[in-house]
Amino acid sequence: MNLIVQGGALPTFLLERIVAATGASAVEPLPPQVVRLKKATRTADFDALIPLIEAEKLDWAFFPANRKLSDYGLICFDMDSTLITIECIDELADFAGKKKEVSTVTEAAMRGEIDYRESLRRRLALLAGLDARVLARVFGERLLLSPGARELLEAAQNAGLRTAILSGGFTYFTERLRIELGFDFATSNELEISGGKLTGRVVGDIVDAAAKAQHITRLTNELGLTREQVIACGDGANDLLMMAQAGLSVAYRAKPATRAKADVAINFGGLDALLQLFDEA
Repeated sequence: MNLIVQGGALPTFLLERIVAATGASAVEPLPPQVVRLKKATRTADFDALIPLIEAEKLDWAFFPANRKLSDYGLICFDMDSTLITIECIDELADFAGKKKEVSTVTEAAMRGEIDYRESLRRRLALLAGLDARVLARVFGERLLLSPGARELLEAAQNAGLRTAILSGGFTYFTERLRIELGFDFATSNELEISGGKLTGRVVGDIVDAAAKAQHITRLTNELGLTREQVIACGDGANDLLMMAQAGLSVAYRAKPATRAKADVAINFGGLDALLQLFDEA
């Protein structure tokens, strides 16, 4: 395995301790601000250094040597707080004057403290009666791609991967992102609108954690891929089932429970930090 440390200057004293802790055979600087330690082994001594590494706001990952991005065939993204910087439902709630109430439920759901389906029903009920034109304002005024999202997506597309958004969010946003960014697939919840206003419900079944996992499995099978050829990126507890169906799971600025179960965690860098793990496209 290689150990990749990135995101800033790695102090010499810390690098020396990491080399000693992992038994790395060589240190390869990769500008800008990436260090690859070859043939490194994760040990208890390394784990003891993690607080020091993260205090420097550095991301780290143990990753197989000679792995290429083109070895994969599908990359899937959660939308809210992963592909984009916001939680769309929280921003909609802001226009309804109920952002604090909705955000509290959102945070609890992302930590896994509330069932996602129940949390979505509770949050949507608070939006009943909101003018549907607000959807366009959230997309135009508040929705931003996460740092490095466009770069990671373009690299994946250039390497031949198919791309998907699998979200418990809303089709109004996922479909626009799918078209704008050239995603191959997008799955999410459709907001019910009547008389130009949100009803506080969705059309059809709720896309929850189990549904996202089913969709990633379906895409894997339809594309003739193995689980090991799939990458899944998410941030919350409702992404864990989806991430478990991927050969490479990536926790992006995620909740602790999600970070703990992911193969790779990006806590400080952009989504394109994932690209530094591969030897080449």
